[in-house]
Amino acid sequence: MLTTILAVGKLRPSYQEACEEYLARLRRFDEVAVHQVREAPASETPVVQRRTEGQRLLARVPDRAVVVALDRVGTGWTSEALAAALGRWRENGRGVALIIGGSTGLDDAVLARADHRWSLGPLTLPHQLARVVVLEQWYRAGTIIRGEKYHK
Repeated sequence: MLTTILAVGKLRPSYQEACEEYLARLRRFDEVAVHQVREAPASETPVVQRRTEGQRLLARVPDRAVVVALDRVGTGWTSEALAAALGRWRENGRGVALIIGGSTGLDDAVLARADHRWSLGPLTLPHQLARVVVLEQWYRAGTIIRGEKYHK
């Protein structure tokens, strides 16, 4: 199954290193593609930033993919619940696109396109750190499905 990570902005080196670690682990059992889109100019209003970034993200969503948008008011899954959802998505063979917004969040058009909204909890996280957490949890879900010892 193809997992596509769609995210706004380039990562700082420390976050990039952490993401690369989890991507290497993930690629042992899944095909993973990462697409970063440019951040909108900071001179724009947050609404315009979200709209611009949202258009760029939606343009990269693979056909037929199950779209999961990171959203503070989305569903807060446990690792086990995420693994169960991942297992169902794998069975349908459509692939999954995980969308991570920028510092101003995601545009309403992206949220409307999403099949699911995933919340990492009520904390406000930098979007770069959220990408690391998403990859770690995606990897953890895969190890749960495979019955590996990583998840405790």
